[in-house]
Amino acid sequence: MVKALLKADLAAQARALGFAAVGVAPAAADARTGQRLMQWLGEGMHGDMGWMEARHAQRASPQGLWAEARSVIALGMSYAPGGDPLALAEERGHARISTYAQGGDYHDTVKKALKALARWLVGQGAARGLGEVGVKVFVDTAPVMEKPLGAAAGLGWQGKHTNLVSREHGSWLFLGAIYTTLELPLDVPAQDRCGSCDACQRACPTDAFPAPYRLDARRCISYLTIEHAGPIPEEFRKAIGNRIYGCDDCLAVCPWNKFAVAAGANRAFLPRAELVAPRLGELLGLDDAGFRLLFSGSPIKRIGRNRFIRNCLIAAGNSGNAALMAQIAPLRNDLDPVVADAADWANARLTPASIP
Repeated sequence: MVKALLKADLAAQARALGFAAVGVAPAAADARTGQRLMQWLGEGMHGDMGWMEARHAQRASPQGLWAEARSVIALGMSYAPGGDPLALAEERGHARISTYAQGGDYHDTVKKALKALARWLVGQGAARGLGEVGVKVFVDTAPVMEKPLGAAAGLGWQGKHTNLVSREHGSWLFLGAIYTTLELPLDVPAQDRCGSCDACQRACPTDAFPAPYRLDARRCISYLTIEHAGPIPEEFRKAIGNRIYGCDDCLAVCPWNKFAVAAGANRAFLPRAELVAPRLGELLGLDDAGFRLLFSGSPIKRIGRNRFIRNCLIAAGNSGNAALMAQIAPLRNDLDPVVADAADWANARLTPASIP
């Protein structure tokens, strides 16, 4: 009874701290989750993300990372957009930035709230006679499988695009987790409600889904523009269009998003005006200092100027706007060979004879 009341108060406290969804999952290993992870890694679908493989045993199970864990508190913070994430698809003079990256860095906001909630839980454990409570907080930077844990805790289900889908918040949740030594009452795992819908599969510009519920990161635009450091393979460059950081297509077309209310989004994630529809010509002129200034406090800052300019050059090459060749020209001699390669490609694409 004490733990049930504590869990109810925990949910209320989580919402007071800005979380839109909260649930509890077991910390014990889930064989199916571990098997799927190993199959995915074995097929090389993680691409250059060696960190996924390096700590796979810890990633496969909460107790593999922390043996003392008995429960996982899974949490979600909404960043539901106020407009259509696909609105700029045909505006090739403007760049498209994934919805999640148009506002403040979610790592900072979510982790601050997780720490506050963890401190509250430790205090409440002592006050309610439950003894010393151990906690560890995670948001996206540790070997934690937030999406399967969120599904096990009832926050939503992993859709055919492999992301979590919530009946109340659609596809727009930042996920975090608190591992604890407390054995809290568990929530019922979420039921898969994708049904026969395959909108997300059909929407992918690069066919990154070899099958429903399976993602080949090597073909994913989010991976290619964020995680991949080398030249973007030419077979995907045209399909990238004007996307310069991430891709929302498979998320945006999900019918469950009609239930997501932008008013429920955390204000820390409201889009910055200069990142909603930036002009490619202005972005191409950024040097390292200008890049750092523009993206201060943004998750985009972590990919660095060179990778960002590489992405902008691919978008410029797809723009059909020969006027951008003036901004592209100096980048053909960039000290970074990956940037120079992208500039050569963009220049070739915009040469008058190449423009449809």
